[in-house]
Amino acid sequence: MTRKLFKYLLLSIPVIILIIYLFNERSPFGGSNSSFSVKPGAEISRIEFSDKSGSLTLEKEGEEWRINKKYETRKSCIQFILKILTEIQIKSPVTPELFRSEIISRNVTPVKVRVFGRRGLLKSFLVYKTRSNAYGNIMKLREGSKPFIVYVPGSDAEIGSAFTVNELFWQPYSVFNILPSEIRSVSLENLADTASSFRIEKMKAGISLYGRSMELRGWDSSRVIRYLSYFISIPFESWAFDLPAEEKDRIKKEMPVYRISVIRTGGDEIQLTLWKRQVEENGIRKDDTDRLWGKTGAMNEIFIIRYMDIDPLLKKRSYFFPQ
Repeated sequence: MTRKLFKYLLLSIPVIILIIYLFNERSPFGGSNSSFSVKPGAEISRIEFSDKSGSLTLEKEGEEWRINKKYETRKSCIQFILKILTEIQIKSPVTPELFRSEIISRNVTPVKVRVFGRRGLLKSFLVYKTRSNAYGNIMKLREGSKPFIVYVPGSDAEIGSAFTVNELFWQPYSVFNILPSEIRSVSLENLADTASSFRIEKMKAGISLYGRSMELRGWDSSRVIRYLSYFISIPFESWAFDLPAEEKDRIKKEMPVYRISVIRTGGDEIQLTLWKRQVEENGIRKDDTDRLWGKTGAMNEIFIIRYMDIDPLLKKRSYFFPQ
């Protein structure tokens, strides 16, 4: 009896293994090839990105996320990447021919992504950036596995943009984030109307307002105090990462329309330079009435800033005097 039972079990093992395999591979693309998303309920505590240009780590510290243990993150960016990592699904497989033409022939190197929880590695995969599809990416679980176009259901965002080692992408989109008590001086140069330029200086004796060179009298101190309060939060819209290098160089060589300099009480300076931005409509280039190009300090990258965000700072000298 025991021998028969043993023989029966031996014959049953292959069937059981086959059932388990088919269950695990019930995905139309094969479970071992298509599980890009982190399992529901798993808490993500660290995300690592690496490519040929470098690496970047996002790590949760308490309720906050930090970039390379140095900088705070932009909250909307963290929410975006967490949504991708937990909801990502396959849109369609990629044929070997397409992968050769779009990735191999163009020498596209992947971004390696590793996702960790408190107890270790949760998921890892490779992201190949390409413009061949609306989602801007092709992904693989490993070098030798099948490639797929992936997406987040209900979202038309180009999710490939979130897989980057660029620290600027993850930091808050902020030009100024300074309390009035931290400001020693502010100057605004209006390059189109130099007579409107001004400088505010805070000294032990109080606040002074200057024109191009002379100290001014008769201004309203409440207006100056209100103006300094605007520096608490001045955001910009987005980085112009996709702008060609030659276009960035052309913009920097142009005459700016405004230059704003802020010196903190500690002595460090933040200088914002703003240029007119042009857009093309019906084949005609014209000035953008909603946005400007901007750059701070010695940083090479240019960003886009909306007039509605920077307008509180673009005052004329006359603003500080009783109307």
